[in-house]
Amino acid sequence: MNKAQLVEAIADKLGGRQNAADAVDAVLDAIVRAVVAGDRVSVTGFGSFEKVERPARYARNPQTGERVRVKKTSVPRFRAGQGFKDLVSGSKKLPKSGEVSVKKAPKGSLQVAAKKAAAKKATAKKAAAAKKTTTAKKAAPAKKATTAKKATPTAAAKKTTAKKATAPAKKAAAKKTAVKATAKKATAPAKKATAKKAPAKKATARKTTAKKATARKK
Repeated sequence: MNKAQLVEAIADKLGGRQNAADAVDAVLDAIVRAVVAGDRVSVTGFGSFEKVERPARYARNPQTGERVRVKKTSVPRFRAGQGFKDLVSGSKKLPKSGEVSVKKAPKGSLQVAAKKAAAKKATAKKAAAAKKTTTAKKAAPAKKATTAKKATPTAAAKKTTAKKATAPAKKAAAKKTAVKATAKKATAPAKKATAKKAPAKKATARKTTAKKATARKK
């Protein structure tokens, strides 16, 4: 039985072929999406669909017999329920065509399942919102830290520039003091020389007075 035949088989129960096709498509799509997301789809009396992880392994090519490495993959798996197994094995008799072979869900179970699904979605939304808030809080201190780090090098740069600016001033002051010291050293010998020349003038004055005295005696 293929999909078209399955639709034809349930068309009378669902009020037409189009309704049956839409129902089959909706059921298969829901199962596939749930299994891809990692959820397990279980139908009581029929079986369960789930996603199984297969680790990396070595296999042999059936045509060449060569050993080939197979990567890690995920595959869907269907496990038949006990009621389905019993019907296939013949331990239980298959109901008539008008009756349902799979056990019906108990009353209220569908509503409970819908509530559980809604609760899961709500918790997922809350978890996503909590993650966003935590990431935002963590990002804010990081920005402050980066601004502080950026500010400290500017202060250090200012200190270095101030040191560079004061260094030439100190050198200029040292040069001025050296020039003053050399000037003092140069003026000191000049003063001594003038002091030594002063007695010579006194000696010439004495000589002139002695000449005048001899002239008067004559």
